[in-house]
Amino acid sequence: MTTLRRAILVVLDGVGAGANPDAHSYGDDGASSLEHCALAVGGLALPNLGSIGLGNITPILGTPPTPDARGAYGCMAERGAGKDSTTGHWEITGVVLQKPLPTYPHGFPADLVAAFEQAIGRKVIGNKPASGTEIIKELGEEHMRTGYPILYTSADSVFQVAAHQDIIPLEELYHICEIARGMLTGEHAVGRVIARPFIGEPGAFRRTEHRRDFSLAPLGITLLDLLKADGKEVIGIGKIEDLFAGRGLTRRDHTETNHDSMAATLRWLERDFTGLLFVNLVEFDMLWGHRRDSQGYAQALRDVDTWFSQVQQVMHPGDAIFFTADHGVDPTYRGSDHTREEVPLLAYGKPIRAGVDLGVRTSFADLGQTLAQTFGVEPLAAGVSFAHDVGLV
Repeated sequence: MTTLRRAILVVLDGVGAGANPDAHSYGDDGASSLEHCALAVGGLALPNLGSIGLGNITPILGTPPTPDARGAYGCMAERGAGKDSTTGHWEITGVVLQKPLPTYPHGFPADLVAAFEQAIGRKVIGNKPASGTEIIKELGEEHMRTGYPILYTSADSVFQVAAHQDIIPLEELYHICEIARGMLTGEHAVGRVIARPFIGEPGAFRRTEHRRDFSLAPLGITLLDLLKADGKEVIGIGKIEDLFAGRGLTRRDHTETNHDSMAATLRWLERDFTGLLFVNLVEFDMLWGHRRDSQGYAQALRDVDTWFSQVQQVMHPGDAIFFTADHGVDPTYRGSDHTREEVPLLAYGKPIRAGVDLGVRTSFADLGQTLAQTFGVEPLAAGVSFAHDVGLV
């Protein structure tokens, strides 16, 4: 048995593997991100992920099941309430919520908005769910004329404030968001308050790289907390820092795109460390799923598949990589919301016993519990370890 020294945990943000058992309660009957995306584009060949068992998990036209999978494979049902990125990531690391974080499909309540306006000394405009690029296109000119910040939300539990950097300077925008974070407690304790600065002129606005998230800390002890307390490295790539309010991380690499996150992962794998490299690949959700763009979603999967072949070349004997997701965003489904789905579970590396069918796990937390047991830290509050099944203990 090879001892696991480094775990690479990759969350394909929004890549579901079929409707969760309770999908009907969320209006998501029949959602199946991978299956439907492959059908929509006439077939989706993912040979590298397929070789470790992706096609054994859910039907994917172009990526058939293999009887000789080089990894362990299965899927995980979401046990906690909700279907957003924050709660999905928390559950992977052992925190299962009984009540979803609040979302606002019709905008924020009038009394909450009025209290926010009074606290910041400005009126706001917008107050509805919207695409970040579309709402600044719609309301950016009015914002510049009035100085009123743009308030909007999304399918996630988020309170987003957009402002032109020439109208509301960055530090003032951040301060506005800090005020919001302080107000949004109790029933309105959203997962994230997000500052969304932009620049440009009407008809040519563009968001800048100065986004900042003010996140709710996890409502329980996570795998990250335990690994860090045990002296292990916990390196967050992409929006991991935002989703965990920076807690439990020893290092942060705050990339914004799938390409940059994948490149950062390869760089970190060149370094010597013991612990967890936790990677979020955001664009399935952020760019393609919400826009119901099956072609873009499929190409992003192909890019990950190609990248995985590069990862294999630099993995050490004590490394294992785990692929999963935090929710679905079926690119063929009605509306633009997340979809309540089971998520894929793939494990590969020299320490992993190949060809193991892990079945359907009853919580995302099974993955976190497996890593907790493997690294020898305290058990998580939720989850059933499969470490013994795949030869990690």
